[in-house]
Amino acid sequence: MQQRRTQDEWILESPVGEGETFTDSDPWRVFRIMGEFVEGFDTLAGLGAAVSIFGSARTRPDDANYLAAVETARLLAESGLTVITGGGPGIMEAGNRGAQPEEGASVGLGIELPFEQGVNEYVDIGIEFRYFFVRKMNFVKYAQGFVIFPGGFGTLDELFEALTLIQTGKIRQFPVVLFNSDYWRGLLDWLRGTMLAAGNISGPDLELMRLADSPEEVHELILQGLSKQASWCEKSAEAARAATRLALEVSR
Repeated sequence: MQQRRTQDEWILESPVGEGETFTDSDPWRVFRIMGEFVEGFDTLAGLGAAVSIFGSARTRPDDANYLAAVETARLLAESGLTVITGGGPGIMEAGNRGAQPEEGASVGLGIELPFEQGVNEYVDIGIEFRYFFVRKMNFVKYAQGFVIFPGGFGTLDELFEALTLIQTGKIRQFPVVLFNSDYWRGLLDWLRGTMLAAGNISGPDLELMRLADSPEEVHELILQGLSKQASWCEKSAEAARAATRLALEVSR
């Protein structure tokens, strides 16, 4: 069976040249993209403090990682945090499932794929995006931390997107917790033994991630990270107020 083409596939395709109508053109797609940003921002603006949970869509409900994700989401939601996932099956479903008992705490940001997926039944607030990059913006913009369960390429994509943004100062004091140290140890050993050894990252970059092996550990690390984040934001706001006062005094 031939798979249908997604909007991401269309926009990444090289221009086709003559014969393309305006409604199939790149300029027209800019309006669609803008519409997705507006929908995401409008829907998620009032969420409050939130944490995004990532992991494999292939994880089965009887898997230990699935069960741990349910419990992790439950603990986070009980602490008043909204839980955001990709809205699909596997770890995403587990995150929404654990958070759902807390009213309005279970969010799913779905994505158009060549095979039909849709959001899982445990999503209270759901958005289905056409474009990966718009969806990724919403994951980061409306979360104050990431929890990364075992997963594949998509999970690694979200992990390194967050690390790049933290490393370059685009987001600050943003906790990233990797669940299941056995799963992630090989990657961390490679980062330390190859990438760090080659001088392509620095030692503190490896401290941007924390390991956890229980939902309780994840919960504690996220709360610690959010506390540091709140403290940094308070100091940053005070510095901004002081700079404003100084600028007003100088202008008099």
